[in-house]
Amino acid sequence: MGRRRQAVTIKHVAADAGVSLQTVSRVINNEPNVRSEMRERVQASIDKLGYVPSIAAQRMSGSRSYLILALNDRERTIADWRARHGTDWVDQMLLGGMLECSQHGYRLIFELVDTHNDHVERELTAAIAALQPDGAVLTPPHSENPKILATLDRFNIPYSRMGSRAGFDETGHDGFKIAMDEEGAARLATRHLLDLGHSRIGFIAGPANYKLSQWRVDGWRGEMEAAGNATEGLLAAGDFTFASGEQAARTLLSQDNRPTAIIVSNDQMSLATVEVAHELELSIPQDLSLISFDNTPPVRFTRPPLTAVDQPVADMTARAVRMLIAWQRDKTCEPAAEVISADLVVRGSTAPPGQSG
Repeated sequence: MGRRRQAVTIKHVAADAGVSLQTVSRVINNEPNVRSEMRERVQASIDKLGYVPSIAAQRMSGSRSYLILALNDRERTIADWRARHGTDWVDQMLLGGMLECSQHGYRLIFELVDTHNDHVERELTAAIAALQPDGAVLTPPHSENPKILATLDRFNIPYSRMGSRAGFDETGHDGFKIAMDEEGAARLATRHLLDLGHSRIGFIAGPANYKLSQWRVDGWRGEMEAAGNATEGLLAAGDFTFASGEQAARTLLSQDNRPTAIIVSNDQMSLATVEVAHELELSIPQDLSLISFDNTPPVRFTRPPLTAVDQPVADMTARAVRMLIAWQRDKTCEPAAEVISADLVVRGSTAPPGQSG
């Protein structure tokens, strides 16, 4: 039996290039304070020896772990996985976060945390102890959870808060903030329907513990009022699940003076609204125009495909990661806030009242 090939380590690279271990580490981590000649020499040795940097090697300096922790809601994510409803939001978050991390020599670690669990601080503390992340990306509603924010602050871990905006913070915590223009997106969707000739436009909101739910309602109501249209009796709410969407849709569509169009705050509730419309023998879009939020794959395959607000989740996550990595390299930068515009993808589910698409 032949000899087992010895694994190439960072020490072999340093010896081959004739440089210190610290220099190799700086090249691996793409740090700026390395001369181009030195960087080329180290890279040549890496290529020649077939060295693959490990997280352990990247941690040599002792000041960074080169890990970014991404948190998402456990209960909702696992429920969607088990039901095979699709988790495109999670997929897009991982896509943006992982690609951005890889460009800077970082790794993205995805963790699920139960927001409603009284032991959330214990869960998060255990994850921090095991991973020692350089930063954390928080998704709604974690980005507004005071216990999570306080725990990260206690361990001096910087965080980016997706779905949080400057000037709208009641938690007493700061951090980097990045959000879609939720109010603007709702206005955009409402304006599309108004331009088609609709005046009774219903809205199915998300749960109150997501701040974005109220921002979307504000956008819808503001655009409706600006057009001189009443909103009384046209608002219902769900919790982003299919079942809650069914209930909300029935509330709106069972009225004598039902809406001729509805904007729904996520795709699962939108699909439920389609089912309720079919049960009530309402044709889409002839009897009911429908706009969804999210634009996940299922809404493209309904009959007709749904017009939807396209959330830039991958871009938002990439920017959230970029903020954290930039701060690691220059800790003098102040926490920032970014707002990203959303697009409306028009498909066959919207048309003038009483007309087919």
